[in-house]
Amino acid sequence: MQTRVRKTAHVLERLGLAMAGAAGGLFVAALVGTSIAFLTSQAFLLLMMLGGAVGFYLGIDTPPRPFDSANGTSHGSRDGEIDTPELLSAVGTFLAAGASFASVGVIVLRYDPHLAWIWMIMVGWLAGVAMQIVAGAIARRRR
Repeated sequence: MQTRVRKTAHVLERLGLAMAGAAGGLFVAALVGTSIAFLTSQAFLLLMMLGGAVGFYLGIDTPPRPFDSANGTSHGSRDGEIDTPELLSAVGTFLAAGASFASVGVIVLRYDPHLAWIWMIMVGWLAGVAMQIVAGAIARRRR
């Protein structure tokens, strides 16, 4: 019974993260779409939302590296080795959340930033979501 409840709670948590990612993608797409004419489409909105949902679903809460209790280290790691999925997930989450936060700020404050800032927000979002997806794929593959 307890494992079923834990699994359900985990799925609900991951779905909540996916919805947060989709909302972030919506805000970034809304900002970018109002400033860059050829990106003003429903397809662009949906792609940004889908990317955010997949990125936040896979890239946050990645499975940890398997632990070897005999010698107290993780499998396949040397002392001080960087856990690539963990690093990609952290940087990707920071970039995606920062881009989403900046988008909401610009929209709410009705600020009209230079086009270069809009491109930087979009590139930050895309890079962050891509890092999250790659981190999730690597972490699940090594399981």
